[in-house]
Amino acid sequence: MPAVSKGDGMRGLAVFISDIRNCKSKEAEIKRINKELANIRSKFKGDKALDGYSKKKYVCKLLFIFLLGHDIDFGHMEAVNLLSSNKYTEKQIGYLFISVLVNSNSDLIRLINNGIKNDLSSRNPTFMNLALHCIANVGSREMAEAFATDIPRILVAGDTMDSVKQSAALCLLRLNKTSPDLVSMGEWTSRVVHLLNDQHLGVVTAATSLISRLAQKSPDDFKTSVSLAVARLSRIVTSASIDLQDYTYYFVAAPWLSVKLLRLLQCYPPPEDAALRSRLTECLETILNKAQEPPKSKKVQHSNAKNAVLFEAISLIIHHDSEPTLLVRACNQLGQFLQHRETNLRYLALESMCTLASSEFSHEAVKTHIDTVINALKTERDVSVRQRAVDLLYAMCDRSNAKQIVAEMLSYLENADYSIREEIVLKVAILAEKYAVDYTWYVDTILNLIRMAGDHVSEEVWYRVIQIVINRDDVQGYAAKTVFEALQAPACHENLVKVGGYILGEFGNLIAGDPRSSPLVQFNLLHSKFHLCSVPTRALLLSAYIKFINLFPEVKSTIQEVLRSDSQLRNADVELQQRAVEYLSLSCIATTDILATVLEEMPPFPERESSILAKLKKKKGPGNVPGIDDTKRNVNGATEHNNNGEHGGDADATSSSPSVMMAPLANRPRPAHSIPIMLSGGTMNLAHPFNDLLNLNSPPATSSSLLVDVFSDAAPDPVSAFDSTPDLGVSDDSFSRFVCKNNGVLYENQLLQIGLKSEYRQNLGRMYVFFGNKTSSQFVSFSSSVTSQDALKAQVNIHAKAVDPLIEGGAQVQQILNIECVSEFSDAPLLDIHFRYGGAPQSISIKLPVMLNKFFQPTEMTSQDFFQRWKQLGLPQQEVQKIFKSKHPMDTEVINAKILGFGVALLEGVDPNPANFVGAGVIHSKTSQVGCLLRLEPNTQAQMYRLTLRTSRDTVSQRLCDLLSDQF
Repeated sequence: MPAVSKGDGMRGLAVFISDIRNCKSKEAEIKRINKELANIRSKFKGDKALDGYSKKKYVCKLLFIFLLGHDIDFGHMEAVNLLSSNKYTEKQIGYLFISVLVNSNSDLIRLINNGIKNDLSSRNPTFMNLALHCIANVGSREMAEAFATDIPRILVAGDTMDSVKQSAALCLLRLNKTSPDLVSMGEWTSRVVHLLNDQHLGVVTAATSLISRLAQKSPDDFKTSVSLAVARLSRIVTSASIDLQDYTYYFVAAPWLSVKLLRLLQCYPPPEDAALRSRLTECLETILNKAQEPPKSKKVQHSNAKNAVLFEAISLIIHHDSEPTLLVRACNQLGQFLQHRETNLRYLALESMCTLASSEFSHEAVKTHIDTVINALKTERDVSVRQRAVDLLYAMCDRSNAKQIVAEMLSYLENADYSIREEIVLKVAILAEKYAVDYTWYVDTILNLIRMAGDHVSEEVWYRVIQIVINRDDVQGYAAKTVFEALQAPACHENLVKVGGYILGEFGNLIAGDPRSSPLVQFNLLHSKFHLCSVPTRALLLSAYIKFINLFPEVKSTIQEVLRSDSQLRNADVELQQRAVEYLSLSCIATTDILATVLEEMPPFPERESSILAKLKKKKGPGNVPGIDDTKRNVNGATEHNNNGEHGGDADATSSSPSVMMAPLANRPRPAHSIPIMLSGGTMNLAHPFNDLLNLNSPPATSSSLLVDVFSDAAPDPVSAFDSTPDLGVSDDSFSRFVCKNNGVLYENQLLQIGLKSEYRQNLGRMYVFFGNKTSSQFVSFSSSVTSQDALKAQVNIHAKAVDPLIEGGAQVQQILNIECVSEFSDAPLLDIHFRYGGAPQSISIKLPVMLNKFFQPTEMTSQDFFQRWKQLGLPQQEVQKIFKSKHPMDTEVINAKILGFGVALLEGVDPNPANFVGAGVIHSKTSQVGCLLRLEPNTQAQMYRLTLRTSRDTVSQRLCDLLSDQF
């Protein structure tokens, strides 16, 4: 840096700062500032031209006033003029003022960019550094556009000084974070990578930070950095501290560079080259060996630097997960930190061991520390460390220690911090189910959970225990007996009442033979809790009562009296009132056989992923839930894949909430918010109709996606490489797949998954669009709208409800579209999505699968009626016929399914040729109804189809023919 001249002390600035400090009140300070602002303004507006020193002094005063919290609305041009000065101090103040006060929308940005360009091309290293610092500090998109091509050239130029190279690398790193789509190395990639061989370690450190960032986005382009990083790391870890004297920190050689190199290597799998892999293994062993050496200094800085390198090396060992010896050594090293006096080290050791526990090579080694972890759970003073101990116990759990770990977690639950109780409850519920050999133990564990922490037991947990009991005959009697005994406590949590009402309503008959749990005793026990419960629980209990009438006819009169009471029939809550009225009517009118049919025992639930797992994933965030995957460990710690979907305790077995899975009304008691009510007109009134009709809350089988996919259909292949340019064009790849179905994944790339569930009735439809964030970062400014061409706007009305503008990483949001078909149409509306990810705007436009056939109502017809109507539609313009080659195997079942999915009724025995397919339906719109008859004639030998459609309107016939023929 140039020497500061004698006049650069700026005495006037020092006096002004002293005056401000000496002010006795806020009013005095403001008065002094206003006086100074007036003086500066008059100097800037004066006729006399100011010299560079005066400009610098006054700009400095403005900067100081701004930092005190006052607005500055002048002086910007004077600061820009300072950039053209040849004095370092004047230029420095100009850049400082611009970095702090000038925003990217300023009118002066072009002048500023010109000044920066002049300094970058000056080859004066001091001025170049100032310019690069300013670009990095402002980091605006405008500056990225202006200098994204110049800075890489400076970085790799042979005559660029080392200090400038460091600044250029860090400047590019900053611009890549703010505008990743604009910063690309392109032709400079290989030369940037070779900066890892630079003799100056400062340049290597800065370049490593830049390459690590770029490698995350384009790993293939920077794959050659692996060998260079290993070579550089090897030289560092094998060198003595005196060899790197300028970069040795408290006897640790280049700790920051070592950490950055280890992080860069975590962007890639283990090296394939045996020699390179062996050299990396030697480096990691050396780091582990150095950790065992006596400390060379007692100062905390020495241990911090040493441990930073050690933990990053352990992270790399875990990432590669390929060297059993290193993994076990890492585990033993971390085990020594579990009882370290430094809280941060205990926390980091527990966190790293959570990841190690998921490796088949080190799982057994982690298990040896179970007593230490349990002791930490009981004695640790820091709540964050206790939470990591809970995570580690969860991760190290297998069949050999499940009962011990669950018991310890239950014991800790009674005294646990409220902030982590819900998470502990979820983990205990998952472990109890996953490793239950005896399901009586599972039932006891969940009931203990509810007793100890009922307020923190979510609906997913008690839904799950009901599903398990329903699906396992051998535990139903025990569950009924246990829950009956638990309900006898004077104070029961409401969740226990829900479980009790549900299980006794289904299986109370299994314990009714004991006089101590006779039907009347069971009913009186449940009803004694009725008035203490919330409305949803009361609704569930009423459903349990109607079940009792079927199971125990002897208590029918008692229950009818309860249903007939004014407190039920005139209840202020319409849900309870309607249940009481309808259940009472059902019990009085229906015969015993009808009651037995309507109120029969629920069938087993389908085998799906546990909804508790989904909730824990959502709570912890993607990638943060240890031990949850599609594998499970045996007693010896090896992983065994469970592909048969067997229910026997596998956490990935069954799933979604009973409220969603319940079929007809009276099959069993259900949570109140989702129980359908039979109205007098015979229709179903649903508190959440979409949830019941479409079974939305049922998670599917597990997948590798970050998201819990709500769709049962197979997802399309993701886009191979996401294009980060803002405009992705109109995507209609999935459009034709939705002609014969209503649910599925409409669009998917590396960032976003879009799924649909829709239902149609006559000329009305409702579509539920799900937007899933597949990344770990937020989507901000998220918006979704539907656009249509002018002609289509008059034919189809679509009202889109607003969508949440913020989507957290790994989360989903839902948007509802209400659709009305006014008249027949052929075009499709577009779904326009806009959001920002990583600071870059993203835009996606997709054809929305709203087709004319969605408004079909199937029509059943006899053979005589069909051919009579067929002849009536005999005009040439009413018929469309198409002969086409089959694109798929000609499978009868698949053809049946596609015709039914198209919306028409499939008429059996109508066509004289049994190999042909005949269908009939009516297209409903607001203005008209159009009847449609279709006939599909397959020729298996020629692998051809002939499709004939007849409707009363030629445009409708042609459109339907085009849609349907494309499916075969």
